[in-house]
Amino acid sequence: MNFDYSEIQVSLQDSLQKYFAKNYTFDKRQAYSAENHGFSESAWSHYAEMGLLGLTFPEQYGGLKESTNPLQGIEENAIDTMWIMEELGKTLCLEPYLTTVVMGGGTLLNDGTELQKTSLISKIANGQLKISIAHQEPESRYDTQIVRTTATHKKEATGGKGAWTINGKKSVVLNADCSDFLIVVARTDGDVSDSSGISLFLIPTSSSGVILTTYKTHDGSRASDIEFRDVLVSEDDLISRVGEGLSALQDMMGRANAALCAQAVGVMSKICDLTLDYLKTRKQFGVPIGKFQALQHRMADMIVSTEQARSMAILSVKALTQSDFAKRQRDLSAAKAYICRAGREVGQEAIQLHGGMGVTNEMSVAHYFKKLTLITQTFGDFNFHIEKVSDYLLDDH
Repeated sequence: MNFDYSEIQVSLQDSLQKYFAKNYTFDKRQAYSAENHGFSESAWSHYAEMGLLGLTFPEQYGGLKESTNPLQGIEENAIDTMWIMEELGKTLCLEPYLTTVVMGGGTLLNDGTELQKTSLISKIANGQLKISIAHQEPESRYDTQIVRTTATHKKEATGGKGAWTINGKKSVVLNADCSDFLIVVARTDGDVSDSSGISLFLIPTSSSGVILTTYKTHDGSRASDIEFRDVLVSEDDLISRVGEGLSALQDMMGRANAALCAQAVGVMSKICDLTLDYLKTRKQFGVPIGKFQALQHRMADMIVSTEQARSMAILSVKALTQSDFAKRQRDLSAAKAYICRAGREVGQEAIQLHGGMGVTNEMSVAHYFKKLTLITQTFGDFNFHIEKVSDYLLDDH
């Protein structure tokens, strides 16, 4: 893979950085967090205008991608997602790019019907539509195979088409309160932990029987616990084939974790910048504390960990193009596991070097540490992913 940015990517990155410098300061970000859905609708509209939301979608569906080669398209999308998520991490952006574009839009593009692609992806690209993913359940932890939410097929037709009734609960659904649609993972057949019998449905959030309990997360964004009570959906709302949705779900989780790795690198690099500035300005015994050799060594360790994390983020991007499923999962889990550990080390060191002030809400570094902590707990923590790597190594490979 070629990780050299094209002229278009460099231009977009520069435009995004300039926009953030002017319109997404720490104080403004705090104000955005207090808005109705916990982010800036104005910023979201600007991302659409500059082409950020449509960058990973092909032109035929209203996006900006010209490539028709499937493998090349995966590589280009993965690299674009990487640099975008890194910039969003540096600025602690609250907008639902991960859920709507990476997870929702990516799933529609790879596994949706032609009708879903043509009718919805262009709306994502122009900022008119948002999607959230309802897959985690109260007792499933990070295991994508454990699905208790059920979709029961109804023989009677709805509008001339077969129908399904969905019942169950989902937890920590990111950005659900602002979304127009939910991609809901439900079991259409089999036992709770079977790999088969899992299906994905695209459901309007406003559907009768969809009950949201929304709350603020530690990083200032929003999540919801959702209950589905006899929610009626048609065959047109099905993504992929009935009972064969696990592969699409695992692909989605892979893209999400690769994106989170890139975002974590952005957060870590910003933490390093903030900490270095603090060491240069905070004085003790009449000199900047950055003059003390012990603190210089700790700062150097933070930077080394961040650069190593960047290498692992690149590994996760390369893994998305891996045709061997087991190797792809191994590399993605290895990258996420390392970044979980490195993120904790960098964040804790930054707090220590800032002293008692580092944990206060008045200091931006505290908010970066909160975001880094949530990233390491989203879609699999260190223990979960290191176990995946261990299982692969102990297998016959």
